[in-house]
Formats: sequence, C-alpha cells, structure tokens
Amino acid sequence: MMRQYQVSVQHVPRIRTAVISHRVGKDQFSRVVPESCGLVWNALKAQGLRGGRNVALYREAGAVVEAGVELLTPFSAAGNIVLSELPAGSAASTQHYGPYSELGDAHEAVQRWCKTNGHAFGSVCWEIYGHWQEQWNDNPSQIRTDVFYELADR
Repeated sequence: MMRQYQVSVQHVPRIRTAVISHRVGKDQFSRVVPESCGLVWNALKAQGLRGGRNVALYREAGAVVEAGVELLTPFSAAGNIVLSELPAGSAASTQHYGPYSELGDAHEAVQRWCKTNGHAFGSVCWEIYGHWQEQWNDNPSQIRTDVFYELADR
C-alpha cells in the first residue's frame, strides 16, 4: 500500500551549509549521508560551533550528493568539508515520517505531484532531517524528514 503524502509549493529561504560532496551511486546514499553528516559535526565541534539540522542536497539527478549540516554561524571550511547552500526559491515539498530507508516513497510522491500539477523540476532536490529524538530508536515511524524539489521558473 502506497502511503499518502501532502505536497505543497512554498518559498524557501537560502540555507548556508557545510558539506562533503560525493559522486556516488544511489545505493551508497545510506552510508555516505550519515557518515558525512557525522564528519561535518565533528568539524563544527572542533571549531567550538553549533550547527542546525543534517541535510543532503542531490545534484545532477542524484549523481552528486552533498551531505552535512545547516550553518548557524560562520564556519571555516576544513579538509574535504566545503561551504554550500540549500537554494532559495519555489520548492515542492512534503514531510516523510518513518525510516530513512523509505524516503524513496516521499521523493516519488513529490515527483508524481509535480508532473500531475504541471510543475517542472529545477536542478536539485534535498532532504532536511529532524534533530534525532531518543524515542525514534524504539519507534522509527516518528522520524521526520522534509523532502524538497526545486521548481524551475515558469
């Protein structure tokens, strides 16, 4: 049974990020994204900084993934961690509640909604992960991830 998603178009602000960029296959996202987020968190902590939520931005139809953390303060890029951003503008979005392994359902729902409603995709999509809650260890159905697709200008 396909789960139901509410999709809406919203204007999203530009969000500065610190990320590690990878050119990998989709089968490697489940390893690369959390690993990269952890490495970026370590770098933020080493600079005495706090970050926002974990993020993953997908470029080139998912061939390139930038995974890391929202920046709340200035950050000095270090090693393979670079400064990037989630784009500002119109985006179609939905909220996914459940394990990360089921995020594909949310992506499919946004893509289907855009096609049905005549919206063309921009060049990127991204995920913003909710701050980890202890209860999610016992009940992964409560894990929240916001999924966004940049919309092309009409």
